[in-house]
Amino acid sequence: MRRLLLAVAALALAVPAHADTLVDNVNGLTLDKDGKLVRFTGLLIDGQGKVKQLLDRKDKRPERPDFKEDGKGRTLIPGLIDGHGHIMGLGFQLMLLDLSGTKSLAEAQAAIAKYAADNPEIPWIIGFGWNQEKWSLGRFPTAADLDAVVPNRAVWLERVDGHAGWANSAAIAAAKVTATTKSPEGGRIEMAGGKPAGVFVDAAMGLIDQAKPKPLARDLDRAFLLAQQKLLEQGITAIADMGTTIAEWQSYRRAGDKKQLAIRIMSYGGDIDNMTLIAGGEPTPWLYDDRLRMVGVKLYLDGALGSRGAWLKAPYSDAAGQKGLPLLTPAQLRNKMVRASMDKFQVAIHAIGDAANAEALDAITDLNADLPGERRWRIEHAQIIDPADIPRFAQLKVIASMQPIHQPSDRLMAEARLGPDRLKGAYAWRSLQAAGARLAFGSDVPVESANPFPGIAAAISRTDAAGQPFGGWRPEEAVNRETALDGFTRTAAFAGFAEDRIGTLMPGMRADFLIVDSDPMLASPDEIRRMVPLETWIGGYRYYKKGG
Repeated sequence: MRRLLLAVAALALAVPAHADTLVDNVNGLTLDKDGKLVRFTGLLIDGQGKVKQLLDRKDKRPERPDFKEDGKGRTLIPGLIDGHGHIMGLGFQLMLLDLSGTKSLAEAQAAIAKYAADNPEIPWIIGFGWNQEKWSLGRFPTAADLDAVVPNRAVWLERVDGHAGWANSAAIAAAKVTATTKSPEGGRIEMAGGKPAGVFVDAAMGLIDQAKPKPLARDLDRAFLLAQQKLLEQGITAIADMGTTIAEWQSYRRAGDKKQLAIRIMSYGGDIDNMTLIAGGEPTPWLYDDRLRMVGVKLYLDGALGSRGAWLKAPYSDAAGQKGLPLLTPAQLRNKMVRASMDKFQVAIHAIGDAANAEALDAITDLNADLPGERRWRIEHAQIIDPADIPRFAQLKVIASMQPIHQPSDRLMAEARLGPDRLKGAYAWRSLQAAGARLAFGSDVPVESANPFPGIAAAISRTDAAGQPFGGWRPEEAVNRETALDGFTRTAAFAGFAEDRIGTLMPGMRADFLIVDSDPMLASPDEIRRMVPLETWIGGYRYYKKGG
């Protein structure tokens, strides 16, 4: 808490105080507006926090800049943009019970029991991060597994992907869910012996969510500041916040009003109603010196692969008869897309399974002719695509908003869920790029760490933290270094209608950049994976310094 308060104080003081800033003696690199790599040794920033000039060694420096920083020969790269994340999810992850590090059900039970003992005053034990695949459990966990360690208080724990929740008997009772409760449309209550087993998938999660205590405004504010500090430490200078609620938007506004908003947020409402309540009849202008904007809406078309909620064209290889399920009917999807697009809001469609991706592309095809102008349709995740549908991304000018780190995390699970014959269109970055589609990269934080460097390493190598599998998993789908950097900078900005402000360090752009410990254009994948920001600058001001 003391560290958070110090960080907040530093943000409040980060206000313009000088005209020109020179960051010199750096191994600088950026992509230009066309994606070509540009190198420089000095960066001149004007009093508005924008890049004034890129300097080569032979270029004359200002004689007396207002402020000068010696880069000491270290590497300077553009600030990295997370093209798909959940800011408050990260913030609450830093506040609540975290099971993401557990390797077995027994280890998770021990962590839950300890958390309950350490927090006797809270009425509900709320957490996240469990993954039955990582536990090699061979089944979903049950309410009985939770009752064994916390029998008298409600427990509600979201799966790592956010598409399933695990409840104990007390939480199920508090939500008034019984053996006769029917699964809602777009969701599934796992049953055993004729009664709820303890796991609720996708829309069924709402049955428990509505019963749990709601966070207070001060909880949201603390969660945001914790998340922001973590993002700054990891080199994220901007993020597309997918699924922003009105309460979360108000928290961002409170931070902006107090001059505590450092990162740039491209916000997508969690539904049409939230979007219009926040923005009104059109996307908001950029607020707080280009720190916050409501851009559009995120629509959920299916669930996740891990919970078998992703909508597939053929049944899961490891669950006969199950294909996942659509969360919207064709009419509902098109209606929501039209409602948003008519008012110039951007539409981002969550689609993981090949059936969901095909349906999203079909809907875009149906609507394109009647919705003139640049829509910049986005498909979020695009994890499993029928190879026949890959060219349609480019034909329809759909942005593939993908998370490279999902590939090493999901590899073994994807093989089990799909079988070998359906992997050709899985995490198919290179195929999408070769077809002419633009790739925006992100993390899906808190499903994965927001740290972008393992994502860059995965994008160019198709390997995990241990360098496995040797040679990469389906290595033909790896992309080159420029494409990986582009996905986390230039195209991530383009995907949020922000390419006129951020994403490169060319003159006139916002001076958002990192000082890092090695050159990502030269380092090995393992070295990139271990890279850390030494400094994070936004708008020409240093908001984070490692060890500072």
